[in-house]
Amino acid sequence: MRFEDFTVGREYRETIKITDDMVRKFAELTGDMNPLHLDESFARKSRFGKRICHGMLVASMISRIMGMNFPGPGTIIVKQLLKYRAPVYVDETVEIRVSVLEINSDKKRIILDTPVYKKDDTKAIDAQAEVLFE
Repeated sequence: MRFEDFTVGREYRETIKITDDMVRKFAELTGDMNPLHLDESFARKSRFGKRICHGMLVASMISRIMGMNFPGPGTIIVKQLLKYRAPVYVDETVEIRVSVLEINSDKKRIILDTPVYKKDDTKAIDAQAEVLFE
């Protein structure tokens, strides 16, 4: 896509399953070995009742979408706001809904709404990003 192809209101959606393998690899990569993410018996006794995904793992899927699909290659996140609203459980499917909020043609920047929703339409992450698009 070209910068000129973007208009306020344009949308992109993608559904992603956050798997056990993804959680374990993210834990190993980051060193975040919190048992809420990795230990079923520990998590069962918690307020969540089962294992939850790392919030940043789920949020990193937003980055992947922006860098690879929408806006696409050449996109760099310069600012990101995240508010975690509900846990995403291991092996749960989420939908990331990206929409263009603002375009700054002079600076080649786009402000995007990037919330993450669970299958039941519960908002898991309230998010926005400002990207530089080359």
